[in-house]
Amino acid sequence: MTNDVDLHPARIPSYHDGPFGQRPELLDERLFWMGHLYSWGSGGAGLFFGPGYAWADHRAYWQRLWQRADWPAFTIPLAAGHRFHVVYRTVPEEAGVDYLVNHPSWTRAELVARDDGHFMGPGLSWPDLVAAADNGLSGGTTTDPHARLLLLLPAFGDWAAPKEAVDRLAAALSTCLGMQHAESLATSMLEKQGLTGPVRWATAEDGARINDGRYSFRNPANDFALPGERLARVSAALAM
Repeated sequence: MTNDVDLHPARIPSYHDGPFGQRPELLDERLFWMGHLYSWGSGGAGLFFGPGYAWADHRAYWQRLWQRADWPAFTIPLAAGHRFHVVYRTVPEEAGVDYLVNHPSWTRAELVARDDGHFMGPGLSWPDLVAAADNGLSGGTTTDPHARLLLLLPAFGDWAAPKEAVDRLAAALSTCLGMQHAESLATSMLEKQGLTGPVRWATAEDGARINDGRYSFRNPANDFALPGERLARVSAALAM
């Protein structure tokens, strides 16, 4: 599932200094995926966790992960040198997962979603999600489209996700987690779509892709939204 990482960040501009740790091996661990998708999977908890789920193992695994000295980070290369970083912020009392878009020429990376006690998002539409998952570019943490899809899924929300999204998500759940009832679970997850629920996407006059999410950095109506130029460059990076 994993491959050599040459785009893994030593630092991410205008973000924390880390230290970031390359942890591609986590993508081969079912307990990692169960925790990473928790905010999405809990909508169909009976199917997601199933009878007899080893909660003691789950808690012990995630306690060890959040107590790491380094910050596990995963990189998905995008076109034209852009990069998508998924960073586990292992800070006591402030732990969470950040989703950022960056380019080596930028002076600051753009935070598009955050999965923690103060969830912010969504930051990805369905076209954004599948474009990043399927581009096949090497040099990141993994080229596996199933793993990429699941890594980015907590940052996703879109009312207009097509019917084939169920099959696509089910295939990823089956491949990466060996999940039983994957189609039923994928249907449930896509109906709820995490902590914020689905949002509606549109194209602004300057070409930026924006949404109407109350907690989204890509909704220009929010006081905390990315400014116009930065919204446009995130849209361009994800669309490539």
